[in-house]
Amino acid sequence: MAKISPAEFLKQVRQEGAKVTWPTRKETAVTTGMVFFMVFIAALFFFVVDQILNWGVRFVLGLGG
Repeated sequence: MAKISPAEFLKQVRQEGAKVTWPTRKETAVTTGMVFFMVFIAALFFFVVDQILNWGVRFVLGLGG
């Protein structure tokens, strides 16, 4: 592998950075909103499953329920 100078490395980094397609503010906001929504749905799902398992264990062990 050929060695390059730090200046050449930085030049290449800038060239690659210019190729990146950055999201718009709106795209970032929509994506963030979707992430929060999916986290809420996952939390709700795991809460419901936890409550069902809790009820099942209490029923099997005769602790009430």
